[in-house]
Amino acid sequence: MIVVLKHGVSEEKKQQLIAWLQALGLRIHISDGEFQTVLGLVGDTSSVDMDLVESLDIVDSVKRVSEPFKMCNRKFHPESMVVEVGDVKIGAGNFVMIAGPCSVESEEQIVTVAKAVKAAGAKLMRGGAFKPRTSPYDFAGLKAEGLELLKIARRETGLPIVTELMNINDLPLFEDVDVIQIGARNMQNFDLLRELGHVDKPILLKRGLANTLKELLMSAEYIMASGNEQVMLCERGIRTFSDYTRNTLDLSAVPMLHELSHLPVIVDPSHATGIAKLVPPMALAATAGGADGLIIEVHNDPIHALCDGAQSLRPEEFAALAEKVRAIREVIA
Repeated sequence: MIVVLKHGVSEEKKQQLIAWLQALGLRIHISDGEFQTVLGLVGDTSSVDMDLVESLDIVDSVKRVSEPFKMCNRKFHPESMVVEVGDVKIGAGNFVMIAGPCSVESEEQIVTVAKAVKAAGAKLMRGGAFKPRTSPYDFAGLKAEGLELLKIARRETGLPIVTELMNINDLPLFEDVDVIQIGARNMQNFDLLRELGHVDKPILLKRGLANTLKELLMSAEYIMASGNEQVMLCERGIRTFSDYTRNTLDLSAVPMLHELSHLPVIVDPSHATGIAKLVPPMALAATAGGADGLIIEVHNDPIHALCDGAQSLRPEEFAALAEKVRAIREVIA
């Protein structure tokens, strides 16, 4: 249920209403906009007399929310959220490019790539230290050593770190990570999502390989309901019957998620296609479609990459793409 207050309501009257609703056992999510304040009621609202609440002189309207996701629902939070990572803002018109290798392989590699993508305009650096691999024989990342190498690259460039967490037990190692990424395979690891609700840092939540948008939003709800509202959604392609690309990039998810939720939406064209030459056109399409950012794999030597070299751009290719992305942003902004 949401309660929309009239414009210009005094803080005293607003707090009186909130206290009364809380006394009914409800959690209240407050969204203060420029022209209205929205109170999102979370919990068992069956005991709330909608007619009584709507009759109050400070209330403009009362509506039931039919969707199971509440905290990440745009009805609860009409204005788009801005997630801040240091000085970098993401969402509500603030666009960000996140770039780096699929996997951290060495200090030279990650520092070289980090410097290159920063020069091209990237504001955050991605790099995998813990890697979920389909085969148990594939390179699974440098783990704790990889995190230390990412920190070295951050010191060299100033770029905040985005890297994937796979296991709750590894969470203490991520205290100095700027953005925690939850990969497609862990999108419905609910114990992990609940734990992230107690973490005071942004979470990049990737859509599962065969999950619906509602399921993605419900996973975001797990994090937010546990206390952490700094969530970004990531469309990274879903598995279909297409036999030429790694996945199928669902670009319609971008405007649909913006319709349903106030959370920023990032697009990953690298994992969506699995083919380097397809990454630029899909990245441009995602930009034109209203994405709040892109996360792109860049490697200084893709042929010899230990992970996903086939979908990685070279630094000069990323720089060329970044120029085109900026041109599109100027048109649609």
